[in-house]
Amino acid sequence: MQWNSLVTQLFGAFHGMRAVDDFLQGDVMFDGEPLAVVGTTNHAPIGVKLALAQARVVLDVIERHPGRPILLLIDTQGQQLRRRDELLGINRAMAHLGAAIDLARRRGHRVIGLVYDQALSGGFITSGLIADACYALPDAEIRVMRIPAMARVTKLSEEKLTALSQSNPVFAPGVQNYVAMGGVRSLWQGDLQAALRDALANTPTEDLRARDGAERGGRRLAAAVVQRVLDAA
Repeated sequence: MQWNSLVTQLFGAFHGMRAVDDFLQGDVMFDGEPLAVVGTTNHAPIGVKLALAQARVVLDVIERHPGRPILLLIDTQGQQLRRRDELLGINRAMAHLGAAIDLARRRGHRVIGLVYDQALSGGFITSGLIADACYALPDAEIRVMRIPAMARVTKLSEEKLTALSQSNPVFAPGVQNYVAMGGVRSLWQGDLQAALRDALANTPTEDLRARDGAERGGRRLAAAVVQRVLDAA
């Protein structure tokens, strides 16, 4: 889905959102209350400039509008694979973005992530997966690593990983698999305004992804391991 079609469905034709290259930002009204929106479009590669631009918006909201909810609109191909960004410290810039989102949560801002098109790799990890909860549209594409790349890292054959992906969501891309694993809380279908309204009202502030993954059968051991660590602490 195109970003302008999405925000029109969410906030109406006079939404006030704007795009500068791949960067989305705006302060909108939703149900009579202000809402900060920040994100990316055009399958944006997240480089130093784009990571810092998003972090700046989040930090400005924390400073100027305490408690204002934040909606993250996610459409990214992952981190920018470019020598310039590596030399400038892309790892630190993306970590800064993640830390800004985490600070917003700890300061009482409700932070909602929405994958409306594509979410890959580090660009997803440092945005939607750090929100209070991440949601997605049914046609979104989500993955952290393609099976050929996973084969190179794990030293397992592509054939074996493909077979595993048929029964184990951990090895498979796709939005439904991320719902099963708990990384995506649910899919937004039909009335998007109603879905956003429900998310703002009912999204838990504690991290329930491991529990959701266990209940849905997508991550069977994570919640138990987390609890064992907590019990031993």
